[in-house]
Amino acid sequence: MPRVYMDANATTPLLPEVMEAMRPFWMEDFGNASSIHRQGQRARMAVDRARETLARLFNCREAEVVFNSGGTEGDNTALFGLVRPGDHLITTAIEHSAVLRAAERLEDRGAEVTFVPPLANGLIDPGAIRAAIRPHTRLISVMLANNETGVLQPVEEIGKIASEAGAFFHIDAVQGAGKVAFDVRRFGCHLLSISAHKMHGPKGVGGLYVRRGTPLEPLVVGGSHERRQRAGTENVPGIVGLGKAAELAMESIDDGAIEPLAALRDRLEAGILAISGTSVNGACAPRVANTTNIRFEQVEGEALVIALDLKGVAVSGGSACHSGSTEPSHVLMAMGLDKNAARASLRFSLLRTATEADVDHVLRIVPEAVEHLRAIAPVAAGTAG
Repeated sequence: MPRVYMDANATTPLLPEVMEAMRPFWMEDFGNASSIHRQGQRARMAVDRARETLARLFNCREAEVVFNSGGTEGDNTALFGLVRPGDHLITTAIEHSAVLRAAERLEDRGAEVTFVPPLANGLIDPGAIRAAIRPHTRLISVMLANNETGVLQPVEEIGKIASEAGAFFHIDAVQGAGKVAFDVRRFGCHLLSISAHKMHGPKGVGGLYVRRGTPLEPLVVGGSHERRQRAGTENVPGIVGLGKAAELAMESIDDGAIEPLAALRDRLEAGILAISGTSVNGACAPRVANTTNIRFEQVEGEALVIALDLKGVAVSGGSACHSGSTEPSHVLMAMGLDKNAARASLRFSLLRTATEADVDHVLRIVPEAVEHLRAIAPVAAGTAG
């Protein structure tokens, strides 16, 4: 049975070029990048090359790139590294849990936090951010692209608001990496976090842009690694993989490869919307090219995920970080959906390597699965209890 993977927002496979770039640093070039002998120097050169690549991705100085373990660490570092008791933090109700849980922890420690709700289409209104600002607002943290709906947020406008208010600005760009062009100068942010495994790189490694002069307190302390901004022996194979993935991502954006991906997403979306009782969450907002979040009336989302998986199609009911949770999506609930509608929604997120055949296969499977679940739903309801 053929299998089609449409859960790219959860994770992506390594591209062959990334795997080949990493391979030597597990075996032959295994040195510690902090050692001064030849093996260490080769590792250091590889880390420096990757840092140069991320500086191009971000459009920043090489010294403003910090390597870490991924998006969660980057988000945590941004919030815990800047916000203190008595400070005011502004974030949104649709952020990833790496930001939301950190914000709640800061609130417990004496910081004030405002969670700005989105509009019904999933967009954050910059005016709502402006209205939330107080004299002691220290940090504004807003994601670039939502991991569940793909909705792109107006970060450039929010960056200007933060600048006018004299507040620091952090962007969780994990779901934007490899899908939209980055420019931290244009965004006006002080901090921006990414994760390699969302862009066909390895798991367990990420990057954080830290604008020069930002008084960020390190989350991980110890040695003098990463200019004392993040202690710990560098994950050289992972950093090399992140650098190669970033290089390939920039090439795909420059070569226009994102447009065909958007066309595939749109064809998938149109085909599924031909099924009665379906609609797109976030349809009237700009979105990343690979993502659609579709609501199926009279269908339980988890049951549909399982039914599709049995037929060889991998999709998600929402964030992979909440897999197995019985709670409905906080993102969709914040957008105004009730619990039943939120639970009836699935995310389809295409890999950069998705094909027409993948879409064709999914469009053959989904209508049958939806029809079957709707047909048995009254029976299941009638026999409950």
